[in-house]
Amino acid sequence: MSTVDKMLIKGIRSFDPENKNVITFFKPLTLIVGPNGAGKTTIIECLKLSCTGELPPNARSGHSFIHDPKVAGETETKGQIKLRFKTAAGRDVVCIRSFQLTQKASKMEYKAIESVLQTINPHSGEKVCLSYRCADMDREIPALMGVSKAILENVIFVHQDEANWPLQDPSTLKKKFDDIFSATRYTKALEVIKKLHKDQAQEIKTYKLKLENLQTLKDAAYTLRESIAQDQEKTESQKDQIQQLDGSIKDLDTKINHGEKTLKHLLELQKQISAKTTERSTLLEGQERQHADLAEEYEETDEELMEMKTKFDERIAISSSQIRKLEREKNDISIKRPALRNAINESIGEISKLQTEEEAHKSLKNEQDTCIQNIFSSYNLGSLPKPPFSAADGLNLTNRIKSRLRDLEKDLEHKKKANKTELKMAWDSYLSASESWQNTDAKLQTKRENKDGIMKRFEEKNGELESFELEISNIDVSHLDERERKLQFQLERMTKQRDEKEFELKKSQIEKEVLNVEQKIKVVNREFAAMATDSKERGRLSLMKLDLETKKKQHKKIIDGQKDKIRRVLQGRIPPDKDIKKEITQALRTVAADFDELNVKYREVDKEVNVLQMKIQEVDNNLSKHHKDMESRKRFIESKLQSLDQQCSGIDSYLKHLESVKEKRDVQKSKYNIADGMRQMFDPFERVARAHHICPCCERSFSPEEEDSFVMKQRVKAASSAEHMKVLAVESSSADSDYQQLDKLRMWYEEYVKLSKETIPKAEKELQQVKEELDHKSQALDDALGILAQVKTDKDLVEMVLQPVENADRIFLEIQSLQKKVEDLESELGCGGPGVRTLEEIQSELAAVQGTKDNLKTELEKLADEQMDMQKDISSIQTRLLKARDDKMNAEKKLQGGKRLEEELECLKEEMVQIDLDVKSLVESVEPLSMHKDKILADYNELKIRLDLEIENLVEKKRIFQQEAEAVFRMTSKIIEYSNLKKGDKLKELQEKKSLSESQLQSCETRMQEIIDELDKRKDLMRNTDLLKIKIEDNLKYRETKAKVDKLSYEVDTLEENMLKVGAVSTIQTELAKLSKERERLLEELNRCKGTVSVYQSNISKNKIDLKQAHYKDIDRRYFDQLIQLKTTEMANKDLDRYYNALDKALMRFHTMKMEEINKIIRELWQQTYRGQDIDCISIHSDSEGGGTRSYSYRVLMQTGDAELEMRGRCSAGQKVLASLIIRLALAETFCLNCGILALDEPTTNLDGPNSESLAAAILRIMEDRKGQENFQLIVITHDERFAQLIGQRQHAERYYRVAKDDYQHSIIESQAIFD
Repeated sequence: MSTVDKMLIKGIRSFDPENKNVITFFKPLTLIVGPNGAGKTTIIECLKLSCTGELPPNARSGHSFIHDPKVAGETETKGQIKLRFKTAAGRDVVCIRSFQLTQKASKMEYKAIESVLQTINPHSGEKVCLSYRCADMDREIPALMGVSKAILENVIFVHQDEANWPLQDPSTLKKKFDDIFSATRYTKALEVIKKLHKDQAQEIKTYKLKLENLQTLKDAAYTLRESIAQDQEKTESQKDQIQQLDGSIKDLDTKINHGEKTLKHLLELQKQISAKTTERSTLLEGQERQHADLAEEYEETDEELMEMKTKFDERIAISSSQIRKLEREKNDISIKRPALRNAINESIGEISKLQTEEEAHKSLKNEQDTCIQNIFSSYNLGSLPKPPFSAADGLNLTNRIKSRLRDLEKDLEHKKKANKTELKMAWDSYLSASESWQNTDAKLQTKRENKDGIMKRFEEKNGELESFELEISNIDVSHLDERERKLQFQLERMTKQRDEKEFELKKSQIEKEVLNVEQKIKVVNREFAAMATDSKERGRLSLMKLDLETKKKQHKKIIDGQKDKIRRVLQGRIPPDKDIKKEITQALRTVAADFDELNVKYREVDKEVNVLQMKIQEVDNNLSKHHKDMESRKRFIESKLQSLDQQCSGIDSYLKHLESVKEKRDVQKSKYNIADGMRQMFDPFERVARAHHICPCCERSFSPEEEDSFVMKQRVKAASSAEHMKVLAVESSSADSDYQQLDKLRMWYEEYVKLSKETIPKAEKELQQVKEELDHKSQALDDALGILAQVKTDKDLVEMVLQPVENADRIFLEIQSLQKKVEDLESELGCGGPGVRTLEEIQSELAAVQGTKDNLKTELEKLADEQMDMQKDISSIQTRLLKARDDKMNAEKKLQGGKRLEEELECLKEEMVQIDLDVKSLVESVEPLSMHKDKILADYNELKIRLDLEIENLVEKKRIFQQEAEAVFRMTSKIIEYSNLKKGDKLKELQEKKSLSESQLQSCETRMQEIIDELDKRKDLMRNTDLLKIKIEDNLKYRETKAKVDKLSYEVDTLEENMLKVGAVSTIQTELAKLSKERERLLEELNRCKGTVSVYQSNISKNKIDLKQAHYKDIDRRYFDQLIQLKTTEMANKDLDRYYNALDKALMRFHTMKMEEINKIIRELWQQTYRGQDIDCISIHSDSEGGGTRSYSYRVLMQTGDAELEMRGRCSAGQKVLASLIIRLALAETFCLNCGILALDEPTTNLDGPNSESLAAAILRIMEDRKGQENFQLIVITHDERFAQLIGQRQHAERYYRVAKDDYQHSIIESQAIFD
């Protein structure tokens, strides 16, 4: 909110021009007190002048506003007003206005010499001047303060002489409210919009005709262009066909060359086949002879036969070595058999010893079973399995005994906790009962104390009631009512008499008659002065005036015809006639420059839009390509995944599937490695066992049977291990293959993820950004196009107006010249007409009219005196009536006070009765509570003894059970110890070892027999070696010849297949003939196409020449410009229509809303302030004047009962002041949202005491309501000391100002502490 901070006054009215007087404005109240004539109102005048630039009323054009130089004894005095205020935005601004008043020889000259608007730059801290011109300041300051100039003049800073404007004549009231609502400005705006809408509708019709003509030309041009495009398209098609024919001819030439080469190649192949067939026949005969000479044909491969031939001697040596090895093994078995027999005998002795210990263990186990059965039956631990118990049963039953022992311990602990909880609950119950007894006792004491207090208050109220009854015994309410009725009747009678005499109407009629008489006197005086004028010169003057009027009519006709267009050109303003041409020319230059600049901007924006569209197309193509790449990679990956795993759900499960396959591969590898390690570990066992006859694991000696058995087992294990290794190797290889295939897809998957997560979102984001930029640029292009069309319309309008304005300017110059001649001639002849009467007749008529005027003035003074007397009587009666109403109201308040005291006494009696009942109830409940508390304490002690006895019984029972259980535990530990030593397992192991040794002995016997048989077989093989060597060599020669025959057969077959692939010779010759004919046909087609192309090119040249004609030049641009002009004009016209309707509705709604708000505040303030009974409330009534305009007339109405009467002329001076003040307060509340200032100049004028006090109370309430509003400022100027005391309280202001005059009769302002 805007506020005023400080003001300096120097040389204004009675303020000294040499000394500065400064006043600081406080918040929320600035109180200024002083006697009449001290200069208080000058402060309001300075505030108003600083903010609006308007001089106060009766300032005589500033002559009486500045300190008079005659009083100062100077020829010149200067005045200055400096005001510092905060704007609505909270910015500090200083307004300086300086004036000068100079005493000339015969008159006073007033001049405003300086006007400055300053503020502080927030960045540099330097002073910055916002304006120097008065007109600019007068507009700028209201805008800075956030209110209109009308609000500042008529609401915030109102001069005492104009304070009652709400109850002046209707025309003044209408003007004030129209200024406040800015109604005239908006009404003119609506008229201008309506006229502009009509002109543009006419222009739209013209534009449509032009557009139809351009459309015809555009269609013709389009037909020519279409013909050119079709011919060019056909030409391109023929050229493409020519290129295709050239390509076909070249292809045929290539095929002919290829056919000739193929034919040559076939002839060479035939020669090779015949040569190789002859060679094959010779070798085949040799092969048959070798096959007949073979003694035996072997089945081994050539490599094996060659190996048998080259390593024949080596194999004989190997066979001899194997024979020696078998003989050594035979000797080893002979040694191993006695060792196995000794091991069997030792095992038999150890087995008998372990069997004895097993029998003792069984006996202990039977004893344990008996003890367990006794415990289970004694303590009822549940069912038992059938004895004897197994090791698992024994362990399970022992655990059940231990569990029962733990349960007994837990039961004991649980019982202790339960007993503790139960004791605690019993003790808490005791404490609760004790607390309840104490609370009840405390309530009882409190009730007794409350009863004593109520008794004391009852006695006090009873004493007040007795004294009040004595006071009201002297009041007679009926007498007060009768007095009020009589005064009301007298007031109505006097008011009716005053209205019947119609003083205002009679005065108005007499004033009109006086005005008519004065006009007549002036006419007669002019006629008397013009008696001696020459008649010839008057005739020439009449002709000149007639010519002057003719030229004025011509000028007015031109200007009136172009007035609407001039307003549109100059934005609703009509300049003086002498400046019209100058401003129209300047407007044309401005509009032309704007049009050129906008045209350049439009082309730039259009170029940017085209670039962005190309960029969008490029980005969109890239995005489509990325999407295709992503989909292709996705399909490829999913197809691979599907081929590897039918259950794979899609590409999203790739990483999970890869991880599972990798894990499977690692598991298979691990299994294979473990199996391979086991194989490598167990393979040497057989060799170690055979070499050293010991166990490879524990290094125990083997008997022959054991060794044989061990070797057999190792061989079986090695065979199964080999099979298992093969399976694992296959599975591992398969898993590794699957993983490798999936891992190869990783690069494709990473590219897919990069496309989907990075590349495509980035491209989409870039596309979105470019589209947004394109939308922005397109909008800018549309805006530029619309503005360009509007500026072009403005330019055409200015050019249209310029010629008539130049003619009007020429006529205006002629009018000025003729006007000067007429004025010179009139100054020579005087201003009277030709004399028609004598001088004596005119003088006698003048005397008669003057007498009539004197009589009318006397009558007017009598009416005014009579009206004043009646008004004084009415005011006296009104004052008495108000006093009677106040007395009646005070009496009613006193009677209501007595009733209120009686009601309070009744309430106190009821409270005493209620407290007595409460005390009685509490006394009855205290004794049972005390007995209940003692009973609970006894129960607690008894419970404690019983619970301690139960705990002792549980402890004894647990001790007996623990002794029996420990005996069982000792037996169980011995049994477990036997089991831990694994003597039973050792017995079984020895028995198994004995069986194994026996089986190994049997194996040795079997192996001995096998070795003997193998030795016999190998010795027979050594005897037949020479015959075998010859057979091998014959087989190798036969196979070599057979290989050569097969090779030649393969080569002949290959050559024949090649011939079949190439084709027959006759077929190729026929194909060559066909290709030659096709080549000749294509050459003919090529020549025909070239002729067609030349025809199309001549048609294109002809159509292009037609398009270059003048009426087709730039037809698209002309059509587009005309279409844009039409569309923009239509859109602008629609916008004008919508704006007109919206503005009209908004004005209606705004006016209605504000008037309701104003009347609501007026009603509340009137009811809070006015102390009379004759007016219930007042309101402002607004009526629409009709005629299609939004113009309102305003009246201030007062409501008395159900009747509404116009307040003007029907209220007293005090009521008029109070009503005007309340209306101003309501207007300030409604319109000063951004300005918290309100100045009241002598608000108690014509107010009686009660109404002054009510006004002070209302002002205090306003300040209280706005105490939280930081920038609220109320400035009150008054001479009423009593009123100043009522509103000047310390909570609202610490100091006030007193205005007085010093010894030189200069006004001074003194700050004083606020009075209590």
